[in-house]
Amino acid sequence: MMAANDVVILQSPVDIDNKSHVISLTPTQIIVEGCWRAPGDDSTTPEPVFRRLNNLLELQEVIGVQLEQQHVNKDRFKRKDGTKVYLCIEMQQMHSSAFCVYYVKRQTKHRWRHKKMVFNCKDHSTAQMWVDKILYLLQGPEFHRPKRLLVFVNPFGGRKKGPSVYNNKVAPLFELAGISTEVIMTERQNHAKEVLQDYNLDTIDGVVCVGGDGTFSEVLNGLLDRSTKEGGVNQETHHHPIPPKLRVGIIPAGSTDAIVYTSVGINDPITSAIHIIIGDSVGMDVCALYNRNQFIKYSVSMIAYGYYGDLLEDSMGLRWMGPARYNWCGFKKFLANNSYEGEVSFLLSAESESHPRDGTRCNAGCNMCAKASERNREYSRSGVTRPFTQVGADGWHKVRGKFLGINSFSMSCRTAMTPEGVSPATHLGDGCLDLCIIDNCSRIDFLRHLHRCADKQADQFDFSFIQVFRVKEFRFHPLFESDVEEAEEATTLASTSVMRNRLGHKQLKSPHNSVWNIDGELVTSPDLHVRVHTQLISLFARGVEKIGKDPVLNCPPCCTSCE
Repeated sequence: MMAANDVVILQSPVDIDNKSHVISLTPTQIIVEGCWRAPGDDSTTPEPVFRRLNNLLELQEVIGVQLEQQHVNKDRFKRKDGTKVYLCIEMQQMHSSAFCVYYVKRQTKHRWRHKKMVFNCKDHSTAQMWVDKILYLLQGPEFHRPKRLLVFVNPFGGRKKGPSVYNNKVAPLFELAGISTEVIMTERQNHAKEVLQDYNLDTIDGVVCVGGDGTFSEVLNGLLDRSTKEGGVNQETHHHPIPPKLRVGIIPAGSTDAIVYTSVGINDPITSAIHIIIGDSVGMDVCALYNRNQFIKYSVSMIAYGYYGDLLEDSMGLRWMGPARYNWCGFKKFLANNSYEGEVSFLLSAESESHPRDGTRCNAGCNMCAKASERNREYSRSGVTRPFTQVGADGWHKVRGKFLGINSFSMSCRTAMTPEGVSPATHLGDGCLDLCIIDNCSRIDFLRHLHRCADKQADQFDFSFIQVFRVKEFRFHPLFESDVEEAEEATTLASTSVMRNRLGHKQLKSPHNSVWNIDGELVTSPDLHVRVHTQLISLFARGVEKIGKDPVLNCPPCCTSCE
């Protein structure tokens, strides 16, 4: 529907598929109207009598615009006997009198593609005027579109398809949209993080990573390390990270792609590339992790101890299996049914009306995330440092026992196997964590919980052995503290077993304790302190759109057929 305050900037008669139309350009839309004359109308006026709205193209969802290439039919330059005639017109540059607009076309299951519409104008100058005017509007600050991007491609992650995904599917779209890129092929772990420490970030409008959740974690930590240090803040307990100015885009090419699934709705490279091109933006919470008052890293999705930590640790030597290694290792750890003793302390969120089992979903335009964003802006305007927590009426709580898993989620963590996520009601940017404490239980009971994670209608937390809370901060301390200290000092104990991580380096682990799965990366020390920071990073995404009917096209004020 045409916005009430939009004014027509440009209007021209055109042909689309050999049919007469009138197109109008406003600051936010391209309006396409079919036109015709009444039967028996022999007037010589050039203006059509009737116009009816055929299509509305939102400029926000225009991917690119360019002159249509004219193809000369060579048969026109042959005699009837088949011999060629070389005319001087073949030596002249052909000026196109048509232009084409590429725009977003929504398909099923959140998949986006681009569609092309060709407009044939009366002459070349009119077509060029339309191209220039549309490009000028798209470059305006209200659309927040990137012009220059730094792209990291991970050639090792997932099924090792990162380079082909970028070259064949993403790069052509960036070229169509007029986005210039610098592409860096990562060569080792933390390569992207190292590059971001010295790169001139003033020359780019965003950073894109082609890979999985681990590649994104590198970029996230690199940007936050740099912005926080440049802000004069030491990364230590109680520190306030400085948000980076750049948005981050993710082109999925990993094993699970949970962050893309949760922020876009599908792990499709073309869909993610289009979100980057049109300048979508959504704020995402970030957790800061500490061990014994020492900062470790930042996290954005899942922090898991016990079952998911053991699963990840066991899968590190099986990367050759691809994503199937998670199923195999998950089955092995399910049979082992290991549990670990410890104490969890946590600070409840002050959002009394919000709970991990309230049945809400974080979709595009989420109200809870919008309220959290507004609170952040109020803190920025007042000059007051954003608080870590809003202390709830109950204050700090403690749970001590033997746990099969301690899991926290700062997003729902959707994947192909868990379409609603392992914590479906978790929000991307509300400044809270959903903390799930799974007590020691039988294999059958835990299997029922895992099975419900893949069921869109089931409540996976509705068990007596599971407690779930919405928190702002939590700590975990293993009860076998002496084992932890000695393992961290790298002493050789009879109670410790020697393992090798995926880089081949020796590490020590107590059999009494598990490890942490932090966004798909291992942290071996069990003692952990986690704080959440509201919308500390911005993604080139908009959240998962609600799937519904296409909007009804209403005629603009200039439509004559409705008068």
